[in-house]
Amino acid sequence: MSDPSPFHSPDLTLAIAVAAGIVGQSIATHLRLPGIVLLLGLGVVLGPDVLGVVQPASLGGSLGSLVGFAVAVILFEGGMNLHVPRLRKAGVVIQRLVTVGALVTAIGATLSARYIMGWAWGLSLIFGALLTVTGPTVVTPLLKRLRVRRTAATILEAEGVLIDPIGAIGAYVVYEAVAHPGDGSWWLGAPDVAFRLAAGTALGFVGGWVISRVLRVRGLVPHELTNVFTLSMVLALFQVSEALLHESGIAAVTIGGMTVRFLGT
Repeated sequence: MSDPSPFHSPDLTLAIAVAAGIVGQSIATHLRLPGIVLLLGLGVVLGPDVLGVVQPASLGGSLGSLVGFAVAVILFEGGMNLHVPRLRKAGVVIQRLVTVGALVTAIGATLSARYIMGWAWGLSLIFGALLTVTGPTVVTPLLKRLRVRRTAATILEAEGVLIDPIGAIGAYVVYEAVAHPGDGSWWLGAPDVAFRLAAGTALGFVGGWVISRVLRVRGLVPHELTNVFTLSMVLALFQVSEALLHESGIAAVTIGGMTVRFLGT
């Protein structure tokens, strides 16, 4: 029996979600609150567990694509906001955070899920891998509201942006190893993560260089179309990278944003 509710329309769900997000972000700005706090609250209230106005299930397979596009834009912007000279000064600390720090977080979360919550090892491993990601959507709004020393802010912002591709690829590899334990490929996890990151980095550098070069040619892209052009190129870079190697797109757009910033557009 079909659901008579008008809110089970994918078009309406998408429209309300976007409108609520913009309104929530605006209100958060006026209230001087991190946007993520109000957005999470709106998501719960408007979602299927409370009012049922926003129905993610109605989007079907398109939900993953929409989330992917949104993440690509966020990470590209995050990469563009990173100040390369400051990153060099704090490079050692950032490197340790996204490697040793991520590993410690993954191990701690995995053991907690296993021995405190009593989950199976497979689910605990996936949980641990997912919790390595902090993300710019959480860290960056907080840094804008808090008084943090410049060096500390640079380290936290860089970690939030750079850990996303590492954590996402790591979680994908862990999931594949847990879901298909019999093929013996689990021991290839670390090289697989490194390869996907390297491939995404290379594609991101090329894509960022192309975007930067095109925007530098005076009059080639009309000024009023600059933002739309950049957005379209970011989405294309993400999808091309994903088509060539799954889970490399996040690294590609992150490095693409950093490359555009470094080249000074």
